[in-house]
Amino acid sequence: MFDARLRPLIDPPLNAVGRLLAGMGIGANAVTLAALAPGIAAAFAIAYHHYLVALALILLNRLLDGLDGAVARATRTSDFGGFLDIVADFIFYIAVPIGFGVALPANALPALWLASSFALTGISFLAFATLAAKRGVETTAHGQKSFFYDTGLAEGTETILVFVLMCLSPAWFAIIAHGYAALCGLTVLQRCLSAWRTFDNVNENQDRR
Repeated sequence: MFDARLRPLIDPPLNAVGRLLAGMGIGANAVTLAALAPGIAAAFAIAYHHYLVALALILLNRLLDGLDGAVARATRTSDFGGFLDIVADFIFYIAVPIGFGVALPANALPALWLASSFALTGISFLAFATLAAKRGVETTAHGQKSFFYDTGLAEGTETILVFVLMCLSPAWFAIIAHGYAALCGLTVLQRCLSAWRTFDNVNENQDRR
């Protein structure tokens, strides 16, 4: 929901650092893989109740995740780079709820619910991107990407804000998780309606008769 609005603000400084890293010979895929380390470490920190450490690791992960695209734009984008980036993102998104689920037995069910909702939003996101590529549908609302980024109520910015809130108020994890999982469900519904409007062939088939 907020990702496209924030792009004009965050892209200029990220691109500047990205050009610097590219000039040092650091590739975008290396930055993507480097981002995985603090992302997974954050889940372990959460599992052992080191929530502020986890918060710092989450923010580092997201900074590096933003920089890999900036490095790619300064050098060259690639389909594999886009693939690697989205896989790394969802490893991170699912690892954090798992960390909270391990931290306390009472968190297990809301953590499962939240991780499942992330999986569903990821499926709807990638399915839409696949059909958009097939139809030649493009957008630059989220910057230059390897594939179509469909806007939704629950996107990267909202997810990070929720993770930050969870780390600052871990006692409220269950309530926050259930609420955000519901928002993810609405995002899936939103994408289904958007896909129906964008890709439905009923009128085209009727016109051919």
